[in-house]
Amino acid sequence: MSKGVIDLISILDIEPLEVNLFRGNSPKTRWQRVFGGQVIGQAMMAACRTVEGRLPHSLHCYFILPGDPQIPIIYEVERLRDGKSYTTRRVSAIQHGNAIFSMIVSFHNDEETEFNHQDKMPDVPPPEKLTAEEVSKQPIFKEMPDFIRRYYESDRPIELRPVELGRYFGQKIDDGRIHVWIRTAAKLPDDPALHMCALAYASDFSLLDAVMARYGRTLFDKRMMPASLDHAMWFHRPFRADEWLLYTQDSPSAQGGRGLTRGSIFKPDGTLVASVAQEGSVRQRK
Repeated sequence: MSKGVIDLISILDIEPLEVNLFRGNSPKTRWQRVFGGQVIGQAMMAACRTVEGRLPHSLHCYFILPGDPQIPIIYEVERLRDGKSYTTRRVSAIQHGNAIFSMIVSFHNDEETEFNHQDKMPDVPPPEKLTAEEVSKQPIFKEMPDFIRRYYESDRPIELRPVELGRYFGQKIDDGRIHVWIRTAAKLPDDPALHMCALAYASDFSLLDAVMARYGRTLFDKRMMPASLDHAMWFHRPFRADEWLLYTQDSPSAQGGRGLTRGSIFKPDGTLVASVAQEGSVRQRK
C-alpha cells in the first residue's frame, strides 16, 4: 500500500473523544491553512460514525474561517433527525474555540423507483492516455510548471490526471469546461462510507480552476487569492474512489469577487455517481 493512501486513511480516521465528539488531525505539509477537502471528508466521517444502516446522499457546507494545520480539529455532531427514510446530522468543526466550518449531511435508505436518468458523460481521452509517460512525450511537457508535474507523483493521497493541459500555459477555455481523472493513490477497504468520504475529500481539488480556465489562468497564479466559500455534493450511484473517476467541471458565473463552479463525477463506463457545486472567493491581489 502506498504512502499516499496510508496518509488518506489516517486523515479520515478521526478519533472519537466522547458521544458525538471527534478529533481530526492534519498531515504535515507546507500549506498555511487546512485543505478544504480534508475538513469536508473528516466532518462527513464524523457524521457517518453516528449513523447505522444508511449512507449519505447529500451534504451542504460552509467554510467559515481558515483552518490551522498545526493543531487538531474538533468535530461536534448534532443529531437533528432519525426518520423512517432520512437521517440528518449537523457537524461543526472547531479550532481555538471558534467554528471554522459547518456541514449538514443527509442519509437515506436506498429505494426502488421508476425514475432513473442521468446526463451523458463527455467524450474525453481515458486516464491511460494521460499517464506521466504519455504526457512527457508532448513538446509542452518540458515547459510544464512544477505544480503540474507534481500531479503525477505517486505519494499524493489523490492521483490527478488533467485532460486540458493547455490551460496551464495560458490557453483560454471559453465555456470553462475542464476535465480531470481522479482516484485514490491505492486501494481502499471495502467500506462504501469510506469511499464516499474519500470522494468528498477529492471533490475540493481543482474545482475553482473552472473559473480561471475562462481567462487562461490557474489558481497557482500568485496574483490570485482563491478560497472556497461553500460546497455541496450529492451522491447518486455506487462507486469506488480507488478506481478512476472523471471529474467534469464548469463555471456558469463569476462576479463581485465570487465564482460559481459545478462538477459531475462519472465512472469510466459513463455512470454518473455524484454531482458537486461550489462558490469560491476569486479575488486578485491589489
